[in-house]
Amino acid sequence: MQKEQYQSPVEVSEDILQKWEARGVNRRDFLKFCSTMTAALALPVSFIPRIAEALEGDNRPPVIWMEFQGCTGDTEALLRANQPTAAELILDYLSLEYNETIMAAAGHQAEKAKYDAVEKYKGKYIAIVEGSIPMADGGVYCTVAGESALDVARKVCGSAAATIAVGTCAAYGGIPAAAPNPTGAVSISRAVPGATVINLPGCPLNADNLTAVIVHYLTFGRLPATDSFGRPRFAYGKRIHDNCERRSHFDAGQYAESFGDPGHRQGWCLYKLGCKGPQTYHNCPTVRYNEGTSWPVMAGHGCIGCSEPAFWDTMSPFYRRLPQVPGFGVEATADKIGLGLAAATAVAFGAHGVASALRKGDAHETDKVKEEE
Repeated sequence: MQKEQYQSPVEVSEDILQKWEARGVNRRDFLKFCSTMTAALALPVSFIPRIAEALEGDNRPPVIWMEFQGCTGDTEALLRANQPTAAELILDYLSLEYNETIMAAAGHQAEKAKYDAVEKYKGKYIAIVEGSIPMADGGVYCTVAGESALDVARKVCGSAAATIAVGTCAAYGGIPAAAPNPTGAVSISRAVPGATVINLPGCPLNADNLTAVIVHYLTFGRLPATDSFGRPRFAYGKRIHDNCERRSHFDAGQYAESFGDPGHRQGWCLYKLGCKGPQTYHNCPTVRYNEGTSWPVMAGHGCIGCSEPAFWDTMSPFYRRLPQVPGFGVEATADKIGLGLAAATAVAFGAHGVASALRKGDAHETDKVKEEE
C-alpha cells in the first residue's frame, strides 16, 4: 500500500521528517502539529520550517514543575492532552527534572533532584508553577519537604530563565485567594517580584496554550508577547464573546431564559444565565478542551470568567448576569439587547454588528433598569 502523503504549505527538511517517522510519528501528524502551533502563535506559514527545526533541535531546556496551593488540575489537563499529546512533546523536548505527580523519585531523592537542577542549570531552566503561594503567617499553610511554598518558589523561580504560571491559582491567586483569603494566597509574580513570569490562567489551563508557549520559547529563545495581565496575546488577546459560536444569537437578541428551555436547547446566547464571556479574554471557543471537542459554552454552560484576575470574587454569583466589574457596562441594558440597545452598550461591544439589533428604543425603561442596579 502506498504511504499516505501530506502536502505541507511550505517545505520542511526531509531529514527532520524521517527522524520523526523513526520515532513513530508520521509526517502528516508532525506537519499538522507544526501548522497548528504556527497558527496558534499568529505566525505566518513561512515559520513552519523554523518551528520544525526548533522541535528537532538539541536545545531541550530543563524544567522544574512545582505544585503549591492547587488541585493538580493543570497537571491532569496536560497529561490528557493529545494531537499529539502535550505530555509526549514535553517529555521528548524538555528535560523534566522535577514534577511531584509523575516523577519516579520521592521524598529526599525528589528534593535533591530539584535543587541539583537549580544549581546545575542556574539561569537556564524553566520553572512551571501550579497553585497559589500562601504568604500569611510566614507561609506555613503550604509546605513541601519542610519548606514553605514561598521559600521554595523564591529559590527556584528566582534562579530560572523564565517562569510559567499554569492555571488561575498560580497566575492570580485563584480560588485560594478569594475573600477572605485566610492563607494570604498570592500569585507567583507577587510572591517572587523579580522573576520573569508569563501567566496561563484558566481552571484548568488549556494544555495547547502551554505547548504553544514552549514551542515559541524553543523557536525564538524568549517568551511570547503578553498583555497587561502577563498573559500571551496569542491565547488571551480576544474576548470569548467575540469568537463564541452563540454570538449570532446575541446579536439577534435570542437568549436562553433558563437551563433546558427551548432557547437553551437551540443554542441561544447564555448571557442572561450568567455567562461572563463578554468580560473574559481567552481562546476557549477556538482551541477548546478534551481533544478540541468542546468547551463550557458549547456544552450549554455559561463562561464563569476563570481566566480573569480575582474571578471568584468579581464574576460571582455565576448564574446571574455580569456583576459590576470595571471596564464593561452591559448590565444596565441587558433586557434591551436586540430590542433597544442604548448607545453605551453599542460602544462597549465595539459596535461590531450589535448596532444592527436596534429596533425600537425606550429611554424610560432603560433609566428604570439603571435605577434598579
